[in-house]
Formats: sequence, C-alpha cells, structure tokens
Amino acid sequence: MSFTGSCHCGRIAYSVDEDPPAQAIQCNCSICRRKAPLHHFTTPDKFRLEGSRDDIATYRFNHHVIAHHFCKTCGVAPFAEGTTPDGHAMVEINLRCVDGIDLDALQIQPYDGASR
Repeated sequence: MSFTGSCHCGRIAYSVDEDPPAQAIQCNCSICRRKAPLHHFTTPDKFRLEGSRDDIATYRFNHHVIAHHFCKTCGVAPFAEGTTPDGHAMVEINLRCVDGIDLDALQIQPYDGASR
C-alpha cells in the first residue's frame, strides 16, 4: 500500500510506495524547532514526485547534506532530500503533509538534532 502527500496548494505532490508509518521522529534542531515537521525517512526508489521541480525552492544549512524543499507558492515544506550519516541517499517525508494520516496516533520519537 502506498501513501500520498502534498504542500498546501498542491503544486508539490508525491507518493511513497510503502505503508503509511506508525511512528515519526521529532527533531529539535534549529530549523525543525521553527518548522515543526514530523519526520519519516525513506529511500529515493520508493518516492515519486507528482509535481514539477520548477515549483520547488530549496534551502540548505549547516553541513549542506539535506536539501530542505518548500513550495515557491505556498511555502509549505512537504519533503527533503539528502544523504544519511553513512552516505546513502534518503528522502525525508514531513508527515504533517501526508493525506489522511492520523497525527495523534503516531508514536513520536524525539531526536536531539540540536546537539549534532
């Protein structure tokens, strides 16, 4: 089973070829404290962008290993792309942007990104 998501205006839409997650990571780094995403990580082969990359703006900070993508129109950040600490490609899904997910049912795992 797959799940879908998008930014607020729908210009950036995607599908992920896996079951919707039951848990999320909540990070306390400087950007996550401000944006408040609930993270789920997957691999690029399971992620399919439905919208155009022309609608995406990108922000990088700190070590520049994660491309924090957001919509040029509505400003919402539905996903990011980058590499894991061991160098593998990954896609981060902001679960707040996933269609039909019950955020209150997610098991939240804290991550101390502020100390990294």
